[in-house]
Amino acid sequence: MTTVLRAPAQVVELDLDRPGGPWRPGFTAPVRPQGPVVALVRRAGRPLGLVAVDADRPGPDGSAGPDAGPDAGRLRRRLVEAAERHLDTGPAAPAPPPPGARAPLVSVIVCTRGRPTLLGDSLSALLRTDYPATEFLVVDNAPEDDATERLIRALGPDRLRYLREPVPGLARARNRGLSAARGEYVAFTDDDALADPGWVSALAGAFRADPRVSCVTGLVVPAELDTEAQAVFERYCGFGKGFASRDWSTRTAGRDPLFPFAAGRFGTGANMAFRTTVIRDLGGFDPATGAGTPTRGGEDLLAFLRVLVAGHTLAYRPDAVVWHRHRRTMAELEAQIQGFGTGLGAYLTAAVSQRPGLLAELLRRLPAGTRYALRRAVAPAPAGPGRGGRDGDPGLARLGRLELRGLLRGPFSYLVSRRQDRRFRAEDWS
Repeated sequence: MTTVLRAPAQVVELDLDRPGGPWRPGFTAPVRPQGPVVALVRRAGRPLGLVAVDADRPGPDGSAGPDAGPDAGRLRRRLVEAAERHLDTGPAAPAPPPPGARAPLVSVIVCTRGRPTLLGDSLSALLRTDYPATEFLVVDNAPEDDATERLIRALGPDRLRYLREPVPGLARARNRGLSAARGEYVAFTDDDALADPGWVSALAGAFRADPRVSCVTGLVVPAELDTEAQAVFERYCGFGKGFASRDWSTRTAGRDPLFPFAAGRFGTGANMAFRTTVIRDLGGFDPATGAGTPTRGGEDLLAFLRVLVAGHTLAYRPDAVVWHRHRRTMAELEAQIQGFGTGLGAYLTAAVSQRPGLLAELLRRLPAGTRYALRRAVAPAPAGPGRGGRDGDPGLARLGRLELRGLLRGPFSYLVSRRQDRRFRAEDWS
């Protein structure tokens, strides 16, 4: 089943094997919402899918909504019924063994720029991690004041390391954190994301289960659906990649006509991790890509591609859950989607300029990629969990055209960004 996400709705989560609930994202507190509700349903911690109900409407059996009586468990029962109708709620797969006394150190890096309120919530969520060997690094990118540094001192300077990267650019900020990381694995999330308490454990478990895996991405769920723009983002593209684990490598490419260039299918920079030695050996992130540069993105996609073409395996594990706060206004959303297109065009340009041998392979996939981009610009079709009902939606088609416009601008933006990066490097050397 595809759950069509609408706004406004309160986002909650529910574990079928855990009494009580529903809960706020991250199981931080029980809630009793009114009106539309979207729930991430789990079994023994494992995400199963999203369901939507209206807490104020009668249930299928004619029972009233939660405000009709004192039964606080009525909404839970409604959500459980919806899950049993629409999701596979069978026994959960065995959980991986706990990390034990020798848990490999994981370095978690959060890059931020001028958003201390969002960052405070993100760091508070990270500090609730259940993984025993974690270091947290906060990279302040081109700060205009000391608000982020003061926040770190207030939240816990004994657990949070503050770093400063003076040159704007998300890839540069990620590289600054990567250079200081001490962990065997390095994980990245955003300052507008809320990591699940089990996020780090799930990432580390994926690496430990398979030595061929050098990059892990995870499930990204909306943290809120307060505005129409947030729901439109989920219907248009969203960050979620489904509820089934997947592995990709050049050995198992299958028949995907866009592999390995459609790197957005593998995950997103809001929820990704690498073996530290591997990402360092690959050169880290291209400083000419990423938010804060003319390319506006693409640094994560390029890193995924580098991992794959180097012969490593990239794994998607939905157990590694992050909740993301999407843009709240349509103007912000439209700018973001156009930026996605620019970042995609820049990423493809960077890929072939750095590895010319990829050009012939990219050209072979160009017809399929062109058809895919044009479909999104004319009549977008359903593309995954939470994204039903796209056919014939002129608003979504407009986003597709904005993304296509950005895509065409991407190669030029990358060339401009490369020149800027060379100038920054020259200034550093002088």
